[in-house]
Amino acid sequence: WPSIYLGIDVIVNQETPPHQDQASAPSLLDLVVSPGTHDAQFHISELGAVFCYQPGIMVFLAGKLLTHSVPKWEKGERIALA
Repeated sequence: WPSIYLGIDVIVNQETPPHQDQASAPSLLDLVVSPGTHDAQFHISELGAVFCYQPGIMVFLAGKLLTHSVPKWEKGERIALA
């Protein structure tokens, strides 16, 4: 299908350490969506922000500029499309 994104990463049941997206453009927003059954949190370091990251939640962020992560969660399966 047509997409404005150059690629899609699929992450299954893994913690995502703090990082910035090297392949992203600083002027564009990245999309992260996570189906599954998890109860995870989405962290953005520079903002000191922690967001509820339940299944179906979509996050748009400047991934090249903002350090983000998903630490270990308590229960459920996590699939992330980024």
